[in-house]
Formats: sequence, structure tokens, C-alpha cells
Amino acid sequence: RQALRSAAGPEVDFARAEREHQLYVGVLRGKLGLQVLELPADESLPDCVFVEDVAVVCEETALLTRPGAPSRRKEVEAMRRVLRSLNLNIVEMVDENATLDGGDVLFTGREFFVGLSRRTNQRGAEILADTFKDYAVSTVPVHDSLHLKSFCSMAGPNLIAIGSSEAAQKALKTMQQMSDHRYDKLTVPDDAAANCIYLNIPSKGHVLLHRAPEEYPESAKVFEKLKDHMLIPIANTELEKVDGALTCCSVLINKSSEL
Repeated sequence: RQALRSAAGPEVDFARAEREHQLYVGVLRGKLGLQVLELPADESLPDCVFVEDVAVVCEETALLTRPGAPSRRKEVEAMRRVLRSLNLNIVEMVDENATLDGGDVLFTGREFFVGLSRRTNQRGAEILADTFKDYAVSTVPVHDSLHLKSFCSMAGPNLIAIGSSEAAQKALKTMQQMSDHRYDKLTVPDDAAANCIYLNIPSKGHVLLHRAPEEYPESAKVFEKLKDHMLIPIANTELEKVDGALTCCSVLINKSSEL
């Protein structure tokens, strides 16, 4: 009830939200064999399940962000502790003029796109560029959505999943103009379904977690065309009510398993 939401809507079914989240964690840990580190829940921080927003991790460096919503800034403390335990190089965003939510950061494997939204500003994007100097960083205006990744994500090594709305297509055009590289695109009818999780796992190959057919049937049909991927549908009905997407609930870190 206390979580931030961009529009009023139905109340979250807490028991169902827990079941959906347990399934999400179970797929990562059980089905895919990833090591999953779970942060402790904090009842004083109702948005803390959305861990993606408080850290951007690339290779051995982790940038702890300064979330755009002041009520979320304490979430960084738990993330700092767990990232320290992984011996990552930690950079903290301490400039009080900067805001950055990880949901606005799309890393393609060769460059970063940063959405300038209600939650992320130009100074936040500049600090990200200073932190990850090996990669180009381009900014993309985001007007009608909470985050850049509210309507796009990576669906493969060179493949951007993108929603069909005018705002999503306009943002994609901006990204294409900013980049020296030509990406393939996978257009899905529903913006929310364009947020998916792509993983390249040595023993499993290309894996894609995408929204379930009972939620977005037409978008699910588009994902089913990806014949080279292991496709895993995941329901996210409850967290979507408070602007949550599939990428929001995890920070993927590419590290060997001697943790």
C-alpha cells in the first residue's frame, strides 16, 4: 500500500505478489543454477524489492545510485553491504544534484543508454559515464513512462525488445541515432512486456525470461519466434501495479561461482 506508484489503481494482492516473486527467484536459482543473494526485506522501505534501481554493475565495478525518489535513498545501504561482500569496486554517487535509477540504465553489452526521466537527471548520467569510462553513454528523453526500461530491454546479444507505443518507438529512434552500432529490434505490442531478462548461461545458452501469455498474449507470441532462446514465462501481475517490471527485481552480476 505504501509503495510509490505513478497512477492510482487496484491494491496489490500481497500473497500473490509473494508467490510470483518466489517463482522469479526459483527460476534464477533452481532452473538456471545461478547463485542468488537475497537482501533482507525492510518494512520501512516499501519499494526495496526493486533492487535494480539502487545499483548499476558492469564487469568488476558497481555504481551505487542516488534514486530519484527521496524515500528510496536508504535502500542503498543494504545493497552496499552485499556488493562489498562480492569484492566489487564500489563507486558511490554522492553529488546531491545527481539522481539516477537503475531502471533508466540500458546496457547493451557495448554501450549504455540512460533515460532522462522523472527519476534520473543529466548529472546522474554524467556520473555513470565517469564511472564506466570504457563505454559510450548516450542519454534518451523519457516522458510518458517511469523509466527507460519500462518499455525496452535487451532480449539477446544484439537485440533490443521495444514496445509499440509512440513514446517507445521515439525513444528507440533516438537510441539508433545516438549509436554507431546497428541493433536488431524485436517489437512487441505491449510496452510493459518489452521489459524482459536476457541471460547468456554457458550450460544453457540464450535464456529469456518474459511476461506470461496470460498477461500479454500477443507479446508472448512475438517472443515465441525466438527459436534459439530458452523461453521462460514469468507472471508479474502484482508488482506491475506499483510500476514494477521483470528487470526491477534483480541486479545481474557476471562473476564466477567461488563466492
